[in-house]
Amino acid sequence: MTTADDPTPAEVADNLDNPVLLFDGVCNLCNAVVRFTIRFDESGTFRFAPLQSEIGQELLSRFDLPTDDFDSFVLVEGDDYYTRSTAVLRVCRRLDGPWPLFYPFIYLPERLRDPLYEFVAAHRYQVFGKKSECPIPEPEIRERFTERALDAS
Repeated sequence: MTTADDPTPAEVADNLDNPVLLFDGVCNLCNAVVRFTIRFDESGTFRFAPLQSEIGQELLSRFDLPTDDFDSFVLVEGDDYYTRSTAVLRVCRRLDGPWPLFYPFIYLPERLRDPLYEFVAAHRYQVFGKKSECPIPEPEIRERFTERALDAS
């Protein structure tokens, strides 16, 4: 139930202090990538929001990105955003374990990096399937999902 004291998606977006990874909330592959990121983000740097959520839609609108196209991860870092392979590599750079070793691929032109990303994105539902709706995160990681900020205190 929403009350007058609940923050709006715009207010939540204005107060984000951490990078936010926007993902396709019904995509099984995308949800697995979020779980993977959480596993290797021991410091809890990243926050998450489905592209379809109110906050996801708010952030997409702020950057003039399509609000009905869910084929790309979007990494929001302050006043900047990154998509496709650039978003993936920037996330890898901040993870624990061997994953920062992939970051030097950022120096390859996007025209060389993005075709593989786009191929996987185009076939992700056929290969990995999809859910009928965004799953509810497990209680121990729920606070890392930005839509929790819309809940009444």
